[in-house]
Parts: sequence; structure tokens; C-alpha cells
Amino acid sequence: MGACMALCSLASCASCLCGSAPCLLCGCCPSSNNSTVTRLLFSFFLLLGTLVSVIMILPGMETQLRKIPGFCQGGTTIPGIENHVNCDVIVGYKSVYRMCFAMACFFFLFSAIMIRVKSSKDPRAAIQNGFWFFKFLILVGITVGAFFIPDGTFHDVWFYFGIVGSFMFILIQLILLIDFAHSWNEVWVRNAEEGNSKCWFSGLLFFTILHYALAFAAIVLFYLYYTKPDNCAEHKFFISFNLILCVIISVVSILPKVQDASPQSGLLQSSIITMYTMYVTWSAMTNNPNRECNPSLLSLVSNISTSEAMPTSSPGMVQWWDAQGIVGLVIFLFCTFYASIRSSSNAQVNRLMQTEEGKGTVGGEEVGEDGLRRVVDNEEDGVTYNYSFFHFHLLLASLYIMMTLTNWYKPDTNTQAMQSTMPAVWVKISSSWLGLGLYLWTLVAPVILPNRDFN
Repeated sequence: MGACMALCSLASCASCLCGSAPCLLCGCCPSSNNSTVTRLLFSFFLLLGTLVSVIMILPGMETQLRKIPGFCQGGTTIPGIENHVNCDVIVGYKSVYRMCFAMACFFFLFSAIMIRVKSSKDPRAAIQNGFWFFKFLILVGITVGAFFIPDGTFHDVWFYFGIVGSFMFILIQLILLIDFAHSWNEVWVRNAEEGNSKCWFSGLLFFTILHYALAFAAIVLFYLYYTKPDNCAEHKFFISFNLILCVIISVVSILPKVQDASPQSGLLQSSIITMYTMYVTWSAMTNNPNRECNPSLLSLVSNISTSEAMPTSSPGMVQWWDAQGIVGLVIFLFCTFYASIRSSSNAQVNRLMQTEEGKGTVGGEEVGEDGLRRVVDNEEDGVTYNYSFFHFHLLLASLYIMMTLTNWYKPDTNTQAMQSTMPAVWVKISSSWLGLGLYLWTLVAPVILPNRDFN
């Protein structure tokens, strides 16, 4: 009897995996909107690929990966470094690149298929919102095929794809953080107006001061450990220039004209953007190949000199994990989850992220004959987010994960090791400048263009 019930349960769940809609007739999934469930499931695919990539670079995995036929036999076939790089070094790099290449291809495929889908009545919406088992098989198939791609110039070309994609994803992260800060501020201000104002405003003040304090502490540490009196001129410029920009956006956010045009703007948002800018600045400096200006976290904690901590004569020395990479993964996880569940009232951010608040059918909770709640199709009258852009965003996230997990490394033909490069530094720091420019525009646009509706 128990076995029969288990089989019935599995059969009902199979309709979730193979059906043409996301659990519209399936009681094994929670009650939620169609659009939210779909985004969460695609994000789960991305997180699953990220987890596999992390496992591939764990110590000891290189032994298992070398068993793949032709994957790494006595060296690599990358032009210029054939038989010069230890397989234990290159195999993790190659594995992450191929896994993330497969995810990027998967999301590019769906981004192309979902162009100009307007509602769930479009036949392509059924592909977007269902058939999860077959989607999983497609992703697995692309991944297996990616591991048999000949080396050739694949890594060099895909490295630059990764740089461009990561640059764009960092901007998307900043947009999502701006949206999160606006939503946070809006909710707490509304709660303050409806209830205990002192409590809510005190909370806003506390977190604003905390964010600025953390950013200021980071700036002090940057000057102490990532600059030298007679060296590291680029780092001094990065820190000082970004500090000036952060002061400017903070001052602009509380100007009377800006407050009149955008009452929702304030120091809470500016403090979050300032803190994120400091993170991006730190991330850029940790990719500087000049080890004198880029001490390892181990050398800072142990008070060991840079030359002792990172010997340049050791071929194949690779540090896949570092502090900024871990922080980057945490921010990535937050932004991916937030992008899947967000429902913003910020019109400017909605336009940038290709979402439309309030569009679509606001469906009530559906309850089946068995008393279980069903997923609601809330997109019969119009989609609540741009399907194609959402997949493009996950494609960029795949490239960002690829670069983060490999520490933006690239094989170096002279030192026979994996080394950071200056292009990675300039990509990250320029993305912080462009991101600050975007945030500044969201502040001054309602003032400069008073006849346009930004609400």
C-alpha cells in the first residue's frame, strides 16, 4: 500500500517535470505565481552548475578529472604552453571554463527562443514554464559535449567573453542593489509613517551609519595594505577617485531639489552603493599581477612579507580561492535570488531590468479538489518580466561565475603558471565608475527632465 502511494506521489511530481506548465496541475509544488516559480527553477539550474564548478576546483578533484579521455595527458594543448603546464594546475581551470560554457550556451538558447514572448498564451511560454526534466537533460548533454571541445584557442577566446560578460553582470548587480536599497527604504519609511516612527527611523539611521563605517574602514585598510609610498600609483588613484565619487553621490542624494523630485532617494541607498563600490575596488586591486601592491590575505594575517608569501619562482602556483572571491560568490547568490523574486515599484530600475510592475493577471490562490494549493498562472494577460532578458542575465551570471571561480586567471606562457592580468583590473574598476554614473543618473534625471515621469 505504501509503495503504491509512493508511486502515485512520484507520478504527480513527474507531471511537474514533464508538463507544459510549471506545476499548474501539480500539488507537489508550493502555491506561488507562475512567473516566480519559473525564475526560481532557472536560477536553481544556475546554482547547480555553480556548485558543480566549485566541486571541480576542490583539492583532489584533479586526479578524477584527468581520467577524462584526452582532457589532460602530460600537459595541455593550449598554443604556446603545450607540455609546460602541470595538469594539476590547468585541469581545474579547464573544467570550470567548460562547465560555465555549457551553462552560457543553455541560457543563450532559451534567450533566443523567448524573444518577444508577450503572454503565457504564446506557445513558447509553455517551454519557458515547463518541461523541466527535458531542460535538465539538455543542460547535461551540453555539459558533456563541452568537455570534449578541443583546446585550440578556446580558452583565450572564452577568457575575453568572460571579461565582457562579467563587466555587464557587475553593472546588473549594482542595479539590483539599487533596487533592493530603494525597496528597503520605501518599506521602512512606510512602516514609520504607519506605526512606531522612532523605531523604524532609528533602524534606517543605524544601517546607514553601519554601511558608511564599513566603507570608511575598507578605505583605510586599502591605503595601509594595497599602496606603497613609492609604488602602486594605480591603487592610490582607484581608492581616491572612487572615494570622491562616493562622496559626490551621497551629497547629491540629499540635495533639496533631488529630494523634491525623488522623495524615495536618500543616504541608505547611497551607503549601500558606497559599500559595494569599495568591494569592487578591492576586487580589482586583488587582481593586480604586481604582488608588492597585491598582498595575499595569508600574508596580511600572518604578517609575512609578500615575497615570502608568494614566491614567484614556483611554477604552477594557483590560489583558486581568496577572500574577495568568496565575498563575490555571496553577493552573486543574493542578487540571483533577489532577481528571481523581486517585484519592484521603482520605474527606472524596472526599465533597466526589463520588468513591468503590476502587469499580468493578479490571480488568486488556486486550490484543487484534493485541497492542495496550485501554482497560479499570472501571465495570461501579459508577462511580468522579459523572458529573453532574464535568460541573458543568467548567461552573464554564468560568465561572472567562471571568472570569479578561476580568480580571473589566464595561463601565462613565461612563468608556466596561472596569473592575474591587468585587463581584469581595469574591467572591474571601470564597471564601478559606470555603475556610480548610473546611480547618479537615477538621482538627477528627475531634476534635469522634470516633464518626464520617473515614478
